[in-house]
Amino acid sequence: MAATKDDSGPAIPPAVESAWGLRERPPKGPRPGLTVSGIVGAAVRVADADGLAAVSMSRVAKELSAATMALYRYLGSKDELLMLMVDAGYGPPPGPAAPDADWRAGLTRWAWAEHDVLRQRPWLLHVPITGPPITPQQLGWLEDGLRCLDDTALTEGERMSALLLITGYVRNEATLTAQITEGSRAAGVEPGEMMPAYARTVGRLIDPARFPALSRVLASGVLNQDDDPDEEFTFGLDRILDGIEALILRRAV
Repeated sequence: MAATKDDSGPAIPPAVESAWGLRERPPKGPRPGLTVSGIVGAAVRVADADGLAAVSMSRVAKELSAATMALYRYLGSKDELLMLMVDAGYGPPPGPAAPDADWRAGLTRWAWAEHDVLRQRPWLLHVPITGPPITPQQLGWLEDGLRCLDDTALTEGERMSALLLITGYVRNEATLTAQITEGSRAAGVEPGEMMPAYARTVGRLIDPARFPALSRVLASGVLNQDDDPDEEFTFGLDRILDGIEALILRRAV
């Protein structure tokens, strides 16, 4: 039975209406010279160039050679702008994998696609998450991930939980990488030198009798070079997918 559209729920927020093209032009006034998509595009360009902290209604208006108050005829607040920026910043989902790809290959592709977006646009990580996905691109990403699990025996709830687990991991890894990079840069640490410097410092501080496990790690030399972020990401993602695979196999019995 096909799903039916329910119009009895709460009112749709203006920003969501704008995202879905339901609220593009102001109800009154002369023919506008601005558009919601144009305002959002300018805001994304500011964030790409100078970070999220640089985004303000006045800065975006300047990018568009418009008056700041003119933007408020299209967007009620900066929070609305941020919601639309996230949707535009993520862009369309990666789309279907190869026809012969299984669920694991599909979710691996999906996770790496989000990883790449967040690496290219780390400002996305600074926008507060205020609820589940509701804008077109974000729901497109959700749909894309769910389709990867179509041929599995997981319940619908388990599929949603699997995607939440994966996207949470992707965001956490992207946040750690961005913060470590920013911290190293601020401390004047050269690329490739952060972990070796850390290992030398820790080695001077700890007593092997009190920290035997950590001492063995230092002695092994694994901290003598910076980790490859892609290798670390792959390791964690594979372990998560191993767990999902175990559940899929259990459900299939």
